Amino acid sequence: MLTWCFNLAYLALIAAISPWLMWSAIFQGKYREGFSAKLLGYVPRRPTISPQHVWLHAVSVGEVNLIAPLIAEISRVHPDATFHITTTTKAGFDLAQSKYAQHTISYAPLDFSWAIARAYRRIEPDAVLLVELELWPNLIRQAQKHRAKIAVVNGRLSEKSHRGYRKLRWLVAPLLQRLDLIAAQDEVYAKRFRDLGAREENIVVTGSIKFDGITADRNNPQTESLRTLAGLTKQQTIWLAGSTQNGEEPIIVEAYRQAQKQVPDLKLILVPRHPHRFDEVARQLEEEQIPFQRRSQLEAGPAESDSILLVDGVGELSAWWGTADIAFVGGSLGNRGGQNMIEPAAYGTAVSVGPNTWNFKDVVERLRAAEAITVVRDAESLARFVIQAATDRSWRLNQGARARDVVLAQQGATRRTIEVLEPLLELPQIVKFREAA
Repeated sequence: MLTWCFNLAYLALIAAISPWLMWSAIFQGKYREGFSAKLLGYVPRRPTISPQHVWLHAVSVGEVNLIAPLIAEISRVHPDATFHITTTTKAGFDLAQSKYAQHTISYAPLDFSWAIARAYRRIEPDAVLLVELELWPNLIRQAQKHRAKIAVVNGRLSEKSHRGYRKLRWLVAPLLQRLDLIAAQDEVYAKRFRDLGAREENIVVTGSIKFDGITADRNNPQTESLRTLAGLTKQQTIWLAGSTQNGEEPIIVEAYRQAQKQVPDLKLILVPRHPHRFDEVARQLEEEQIPFQRRSQLEAGPAESDSILLVDGVGELSAWWGTADIAFVGGSLGNRGGQNMIEPAAYGTAVSVGPNTWNFKDVVERLRAAEAITVVRDAESLARFVIQAATDRSWRLNQGARARDVVLAQQGATRRTIEVLEPLLELPQIVKFREAA
């Protein structure tokens, strides 16, 4: 009965937001793909020669990048393991296809009981790993029925999410109690999971995998290739504004104009967070009559030194950060709660963020405690930060070095996560009754 209550609730929600879904599909190219996987669960089948199969669910680009060290470590310990990676967004799907081409990639089934059941029958996972927090009732409830262990890895639960789930504790607690493991990033998150009803014995603090798989080497091959492609020189001061959201680019451009008056060799690289906004940002720059060049045009020749470089591609931001002397991490001036600032910090870049970074509160607290990050609030304060970082090399390098030290000190979560996952991954293989999909 409860299962069909969920189904009806999902159907009602889809009906309510269907105008927005249609608008997004027509004008932004979103939600057009993967209907058979999403609505009916027709995902690729488990490889026939796979002795151990792991289903990893990563929602979007951030989570898709995050699972790289996890896959590598599981493969090291279990060389014959195979992986099925599901994602929700088109950007995440495209990145997964390019980043994990040797593994099985598909869109995730929506949490309708029929779609989830068929996906389980086709994937036949031995373990299901939910990255960070994906509490979908049917997905979790059906794991045991299909003889799969299920766990949350790199678990996080923001204060806002905790308050929301607290109101539905009667529903959330039974779901959390069905999980075989919650590998939480820190004790704060672990406490919130306990408060919502998760079993104490199933919660382990492992640290954040976000700190692992991060390179501190600015001379890595991909960064060197991009630096050459863009024609960046040592004489330039490179400022990269990455993962920017709607409303932030005008602030960044205004700060760039102000800073350029005192730093004429300043080069701005602008990387919007969402692919559907690449053209929108390009139009904004054109309307302001600001010289810029798209990354997609670089094959025809290196970027002009006095133009903004607009990176209109997915999956390269990690390497682009390595080209930067100065960084601004977007999603933090508006109401999005910030984006990942660990990568530029690892490179030893002088990092700035806006005041709204609750999605990465723990990371920002560590960086602020080490005086390794600068918080800005508007174009004027952002321009002052850029000017100081560009003109005071010693200040810039010292802040960057402190940021790198913070990141390196936090690494090791992947190894700890694999250690607590071992009881799930090492269970004797059970011969499963293969049901016809």
